[in-house]
Amino acid sequence: MSKLLEDEPVRNSVTSRDNPTLTVRKSKRGLVPNRWSLFVVPAVIFIAVFFAYPVLAMFTKSFTDFPTPGESLWANYSWFVNSEVQRAIIVRTLVVGFSVTAICLVLGFPFAYLMTVVSLRWRFVMLAVVLMPFWTSMVVRTYSWVVLLQDSGIVRESFGALGIETPRLLGTTTAVIMGSTQVLLPFMILPLFTSLLKIDRSLLQAAGSLGAKPLTAFMKIYLPLAVPGILAGCTIVFILSLGFYFTPALLGSPQNSLVAQQIVDQVSKLLAFGRGGTIALVLLVVAVLLLGIGAITSRRIAPSQDRRGANE
Repeated sequence: MSKLLEDEPVRNSVTSRDNPTLTVRKSKRGLVPNRWSLFVVPAVIFIAVFFAYPVLAMFTKSFTDFPTPGESLWANYSWFVNSEVQRAIIVRTLVVGFSVTAICLVLGFPFAYLMTVVSLRWRFVMLAVVLMPFWTSMVVRTYSWVVLLQDSGIVRESFGALGIETPRLLGTTTAVIMGSTQVLLPFMILPLFTSLLKIDRSLLQAAGSLGAKPLTAFMKIYLPLAVPGILAGCTIVFILSLGFYFTPALLGSPQNSLVAQQIVDQVSKLLAFGRGGTIALVLLVVAVLLLGIGAITSRRIAPSQDRRGANE
């Protein structure tokens, strides 16, 4: 019996070495964390300091900081709900976000699909084209749109030469959508390309051999398999577009401001930190709700290979 007790620690240590997936090991002192798990600590500290604390500070100020002292606890939220201007800004921000996401999807899906069918050399060329905007400052790209869309810019002059009367573009929501789409398009293409590259194209050939038309095979087989990539790209683009500040500030106007501009105005110009925190928290809640809806939709729509295999 004593020999068995002496051999027990040896067996435990061998099992830990043989199975590298174990995160804990037994010892005389109890459970000891794997040394690799210590690398998570800096990431947790970073998130706590630069994300959790600011969110908590905004949440606190939205209930404690008021333009005039002595107001009720929900005064900032009551101001936001009852303000027609703030409601219009939230709606405008959501419309811009959905518009940019839809345009990026329409432009990005064919490009990502083409990247999966071309040769390896052309795939690298197309990938370089996608990544090229990251090599240029966003300030330079946005000011380029200012030059293109201004009243004497090449866009209006080109349409004018064709005899087409073009309304003013710079300082409108249309300009904001155009500039934001150009900035966020790579964030749509890359997740789509990763997802589409994993789809087995022999499924389309099998569907064709069984008499399915190309459009039917694409809609019934290829598109459902691409849903995870579509949802991933749409989620990234939409969430990023909600917090855009620099592009709307340069290409838009105060009359067409978005939520990010309104937060900056409340905090930096009016020193209304409570109201700025209220707007930011409302935007955060909307983003979280939309992420939740996207996650639920992904689980219901995206086909599950394991479930399909089990049914077969």
